[in-house]
Amino acid sequence: MKSSQLRARYWRILVFFARATLGFIFWEIFLAHIGFRSFSRRTRSRRLQKVAAQFRSLAIRMGGVMIKVGQFLSSRLDVLPQEITDELSGLQDEVPPEKFEDIQRQAEADLGAPLKEKFDFFDETPLAAASLGQVHRARLCVKDDKGDFCDVVVKIQRPFIDQLIEVDLSALRRVAGWLEKYPPIAKRADIPALVQEFSTTLREEVDYLAEGRNAEIFAENFKDAPRVHVPRVVWSHTTRRVLTLEDVFAIKISDYAAITAAGIDRSEVANELLDIYLKQIFEDGFFHADPHPGNLFITPLPGRSENEAPAWRLTFVDFGMVGRVPDNLRVGLRELLISVGTRDAARLVRSYQTLDILLSSADLKLIERATSQVFGMFWGKSMSELRGIDHAEMFRFADQFRELMYDLPFQLPQNLLMLGRTVAILSGMCSGLYSEFNLWEQLAPYATRLISQEAGSNWKVWLDELGNVFKELIALPSQAGRVMSQVERGDLSVQVPAVSRQMGSLERAVNRLTGSVIFGTFLLGGVILYAVGKDLAAYLLLGISGLVLIWVLFFSRRNQRRFHP
Repeated sequence: MKSSQLRARYWRILVFFARATLGFIFWEIFLAHIGFRSFSRRTRSRRLQKVAAQFRSLAIRMGGVMIKVGQFLSSRLDVLPQEITDELSGLQDEVPPEKFEDIQRQAEADLGAPLKEKFDFFDETPLAAASLGQVHRARLCVKDDKGDFCDVVVKIQRPFIDQLIEVDLSALRRVAGWLEKYPPIAKRADIPALVQEFSTTLREEVDYLAEGRNAEIFAENFKDAPRVHVPRVVWSHTTRRVLTLEDVFAIKISDYAAITAAGIDRSEVANELLDIYLKQIFEDGFFHADPHPGNLFITPLPGRSENEAPAWRLTFVDFGMVGRVPDNLRVGLRELLISVGTRDAARLVRSYQTLDILLSSADLKLIERATSQVFGMFWGKSMSELRGIDHAEMFRFADQFRELMYDLPFQLPQNLLMLGRTVAILSGMCSGLYSEFNLWEQLAPYATRLISQEAGSNWKVWLDELGNVFKELIALPSQAGRVMSQVERGDLSVQVPAVSRQMGSLERAVNRLTGSVIFGTFLLGGVILYAVGKDLAAYLLLGISGLVLIWVLFFSRRNQRRFHP
């Protein structure tokens, strides 16, 4: 690829992010500084969605790494606003295919021979095209100890992808340098670490030798599971940029009509899919991290009688993106799963500490109370019931724990991010397969099994639990005595988080004064421009002055009444 094309791509990325950064400075810093903070907040959701949509459009046009960037950003729920992650969550890794001549040249250079010599048949029309490579069907008879097969698929990397990766990563590092200079962003996220994490993940994904090894590890973990299938790797026809696999394409897991037509129970598929992922995460510590519909298939199996339910299995493909769960993380996740399955809010908070996802300033008791409320509101409900929850109930919860919602004292370690993205996609897939899918009913038996394994293999668990209960019982009389003594002395005080917000009344008064001055300035300017015949500019200034006046008269006072009943 020409250096001029690479430079143009580099600057195109920089210009987009520079424009987005300047827009952020204007709306979130400048307008807030001159008294338009409320106006900025009211328009924030629409603006963020617009920026995310613009990035999505840019990524689709540019292809390559930018689509991967969008998918990566959509998983950063701990750093980015929901408007951005929601807009980018549907970004599909589907782009126009490369010319066959270019793909052929790339494959033959890596395999060291013409395609017609390496394969009995090679389909020039791609089966699928993604940002980093594309897949073609071919025919090549293979014999091994697991049986014979002749139909294969060949995954070939796009030409010049290494150059595109380096250019895009260079531009992203420059953007990360800009963002790192803004303290609120630097405080919430380690931007250089995010770029480094994305770079590592991306480079692993374009190494097809590593992807082949990942597929074999996954297959070994599920060798005794009849409902899980993984395509076999043809190592004689595999290199770093060419991967040849057994052809296992069947019914897409999102093709609900075809699944039903095959007589397969979709609720059974959803439950089985979740069980398979629970095993990957909590037992194997190695999981398929890209479970989108193009990478999961349902394969009907022959050989059933008329009165039997149809046999089937889940087929996983594309192991370029996998996640690993180290032992310490697995312990924390087991604790989290057990606490959710048993509705133990205190244990859930302890699991947060084990996972190291709480900031040092976190109010553990407040988080525990909020968690108990969440269990009361959501536990046991199916996905359709969750969608039907009254919004007023959600607002009451947010109001009760507004300090917690405002501070959000959570931070996600890097090794949890890929897992979080995977679980989010998985949840959507299970709900799509079966609208009444109940996550709690699936988690509870698994949590019970973990508890029984834990307790059955370690008698100290029982002593620890009995010890915790005994300590709480012992502490109750002394705690009650201290409370009663405070009541008698009149020293009992109740902490109300909202009281601290009343300290902002002075700031609001200053903002109203500032708004009045701005109103007068725009009004005078509008009158002068109207007098000299500049109608369009005059109407603009008069309109702005009207908005400022409405804010001064109504919204600022309403905010004041909200905090001063």
